[in-house]
Amino acid sequence: MRYYLISLGCPKNTVDAQDMAMLLDQAGYIPTDDPDQADLLLVNTCGFIEAARDESRQVLQELARRKRPTQRLIATGCWAQREGSGLNEQIDGLDGILGTRRWAEVVPFLRQIERGQRATLIGSSPPELRVRVPRVARQQRSAYLKIADGCSAPCAFCAIPLIKGPLRSRPVAEIVQDARWLAGQGTQEIILIAQDTTAYGQDRGEKDALPDLLEALVAAVPQVPWIRLMYAYPRHVSMRLIETMAHHPQICHYLDLPLQHAHPDTLKRMRRPADVDRVRRLIDDLRQAMPDIALRTSFIVGYPGETEREFRALERFVREIRFDKVGVFAYSPEVGTPAFDLPDRVPEVEMNERYDRLMRLQQSISLEKNRAQIGRVLDVLVEGRGEAESEDASVSPMPISIGRSYRDAPEIDGLVFIEQDLEPGQMVRVEIVEAMEYDLLGVRK
Repeated sequence: MRYYLISLGCPKNTVDAQDMAMLLDQAGYIPTDDPDQADLLLVNTCGFIEAARDESRQVLQELARRKRPTQRLIATGCWAQREGSGLNEQIDGLDGILGTRRWAEVVPFLRQIERGQRATLIGSSPPELRVRVPRVARQQRSAYLKIADGCSAPCAFCAIPLIKGPLRSRPVAEIVQDARWLAGQGTQEIILIAQDTTAYGQDRGEKDALPDLLEALVAAVPQVPWIRLMYAYPRHVSMRLIETMAHHPQICHYLDLPLQHAHPDTLKRMRRPADVDRVRRLIDDLRQAMPDIALRTSFIVGYPGETEREFRALERFVREIRFDKVGVFAYSPEVGTPAFDLPDRVPEVEMNERYDRLMRLQQSISLEKNRAQIGRVLDVLVEGRGEAESEDASVSPMPISIGRSYRDAPEIDGLVFIEQDLEPGQMVRVEIVEAMEYDLLGVRK
């Protein structure tokens, strides 16, 4: 049996898809990148916001339109979990629905589908079910390592707890074992992910467990140059975590700190930490401990009740803090979340105008931050090759290499273009010679 598997959405979804692929490979299924050659078509869907659901719907509908009578189409992941059997009403031709909390049962589930039975499996896995799968990313020497799943934060706008359930942290020994396996495969970067990495261990009554996990990883895989931390909830970032990051060169001086807004009233309606001065102190502490730290954040504009005054406070905050990276999202109302029933919806035109304003503001800051890198020599992980076209049509394209520095997480941040043809997968020293809004240009030292 050949299977085609496509994963949509965030890196956490990517990890689940890769884990399913490993289980399928171990069971004798054969992967293919061509859906026309597959017997089983699996789409690991994203259901976080409406735009993500639209993409999942389009991919499923296209595969359903093209599939042969002998092919089977299966929806897995977050949207499958959220909609359950209701997905059959939206997608004609579905043969199976496997929720994100049941991905570990993909093999017996598919065996049932192969027998010609339509099936839906959602809800939570039985507590006795434990599947050991190494977390390895199919990228150039970079791997996502999931340390927890689910979320217990009370954010009013977020459907993740409805989809994933409450926080469930993985044991330290299992995470360390996976990290050692990845190191043995030549991994150059391990990216720790969860819905909230800084909440790690809280479900077990551990108040500040992430620094201990980082210490264990640093000791276990000293040969891995980069350990990167994603998705840090601001209230859970402790001084001990900051000191641990500053102390170990392996831990990237990079932190993704989704703040969502910067006006206390908006944050209260979001059920997020509303002490903006505390956030300012946290950022000061991070920058004092690691002057070269790259800080990423994300904001939601157009949240119900957001006034022009509240939005301008967000603009002032962005000008003041000058984050290295910022993601901006227009509010998406999600059924089942407390925010869905909030009054005073912001008109779409106004929401989009605020999105554009904040993005333009951050673009100028991003360019300034990148120009500050000119003259620095950075370690860059080479991930691919390309060609640079000349303005002179008579001049042949110049080969270049494409990579990232510690300042950039894969798929969401910028790139470093190197004026040399280099083998992907290696770490090289690069002097930055030119800066653009999101990317850098350099030469190998």
